[in-house]
Amino acid sequence: MEHESDIITRMNERFIKMSKGNKKIATYISEHYDEAAFMTAARIGQAVGVSESTVVRFASALGYSGYPEFQKALADWVQSKLNRVQKMGAKYKSSSQTEVLHSVLTADIEKIRDTIVNLDAAAFEDAVEMILNAETVYLIGLRSCEPLADFLHFYLNMIRGNVVLVKTTSVTETFEQMIRISERDVIIGISFPRYSMRTLKALEFAKDRRAKVITITDSIHSPMNLYSSCNLLARSDMVSIVDSLVAPLSVINALVVALCLKVPDEVRKNLEDLEQVWNNYQVYLNDEINFIDDEPILNYSLTKKEEEE
Repeated sequence: MEHESDIITRMNERFIKMSKGNKKIATYISEHYDEAAFMTAARIGQAVGVSESTVVRFASALGYSGYPEFQKALADWVQSKLNRVQKMGAKYKSSSQTEVLHSVLTADIEKIRDTIVNLDAAAFEDAVEMILNAETVYLIGLRSCEPLADFLHFYLNMIRGNVVLVKTTSVTETFEQMIRISERDVIIGISFPRYSMRTLKALEFAKDRRAKVITITDSIHSPMNLYSSCNLLARSDMVSIVDSLVAPLSVINALVVALCLKVPDEVRKNLEDLEQVWNNYQVYLNDEINFIDDEPILNYSLTKKEEEE
């Protein structure tokens, strides 16, 4: 099977059962694969703070005969990633711009249709209830998934309080921002191939703290599902260097709408309060500041015509 020869998938699938040292290696390789493909076992060990023999045993644990075979598999995976650009060129090389547009939009439509068929309705309902009942909702989506997490964070703040968007460039920062997570909380993790090891570690940490875990990912084979009993599946693959996030965004839209319908009065009150703040602080009029007697005051000196505009 194809996923059995995929070195990144092998690491993802085994990650939850790895030792602490092996998790360090897997995380480093996942985040620095282009460099790791040309590094010796000793250099990788030095980079993550483990012995060379630990790296060799790591390769064997993944099913490779030794580190050279492991390194070749990683190099092949990196090359296959580069080949995606060539595949895209082969697919669209004789197409007009209009044909490219039609082809991409049609592919996105198919992904949404496939998502409709495969999304677990019970899991969706569970996710809505978990989000509403949680004391704090944590969100994490990194790399290409970051806009999805930002989008969901924006609207969850309109619906309820205590929403934390985990922004991070390292695993250490992830844990620092999640240090108070508990069984009263929920974390929503968003990740698609190539899966983010930082996101996986965040979910593992949340599960260890007995928080409820919701995932938005691509398939039942996703390593994200190892930490969650509430999995919202959405297709994201595309013959391109760009991941298609249309179906995941549609699932997030559905979550937002379902949540709004559950607590319409609270959403209405939040929006009314926000509108009052906008009015009080003249958000829609002018954000310039005048200085009178060294005191900054908002400039309200708009004419009626300017206000109407």
